[in-house]
Amino acid sequence: MNPKKTLMIVDDHPLFREGLKSIISRNSDLEIVGETGTGQEALRLAEKFKPDMVVMDITLPDINGIDLTRNIKELSPLTRILIVSVHSKIDYITAAFQAGATGYVVKDAPSGKILQALELVARGEYYLDASVSFQVVKKLSEFPEQKAKTTDPVYSSLTTREQEIFRLLAEGVKIKDIAQQLYISPKTAENHKTNIMSKLNLHSTLDLLRYAVKLGIIDVEHWKG
Repeated sequence: MNPKKTLMIVDDHPLFREGLKSIISRNSDLEIVGETGTGQEALRLAEKFKPDMVVMDITLPDINGIDLTRNIKELSPLTRILIVSVHSKIDYITAAFQAGATGYVVKDAPSGKILQALELVARGEYYLDASVSFQVVKKLSEFPEQKAKTTDPVYSSLTTREQEIFRLLAEGVKIKDIAQQLYISPKTAENHKTNIMSKLNLHSTLDLLRYAVKLGIIDVEHWKG
């Protein structure tokens, strides 16, 4: 007999967690090992249990579910994550999958669809409602390859997220807009900028732009004058 898949629920609405538990109870192969309504507690539980699956919302009181997905995957790379959220916009869905989610269901989906998503994600498959899957694939295909045009070892020392923010800064995107685009807080975006400037030994926006031109990330015409 195969062991049960362990599962954790992260949602700040107790009533919705109860509803999820009722749905999950229909699958005898799944075992809930923890539940919480905050991102910080979710990280603690994820590190403790290393669950096979996490079912969670995007909107949490302390950490948004997209950042939390990325953080949990760093703590427990084999954990599969199913997002169950009120957000149905394509940008949220693509961001969730890019962060490492394995499935995405909107909260008003029938319980049978949520159960189907749970079963597929538990088996290691991806799940996405067919009505939006084409749009998501199209959106994902629009993202440019996130690689520098140089082998500069200093630039390579930046994390993937720092490189992403570096590019946005070089393109003149403001911190608050970067935060909104990447679904992180302005404070987190500002901290990333500080780390980037420190690692690259840059002291001003002009230094950053010059370095970006050197890398070939932006054209000199982008900031001339």
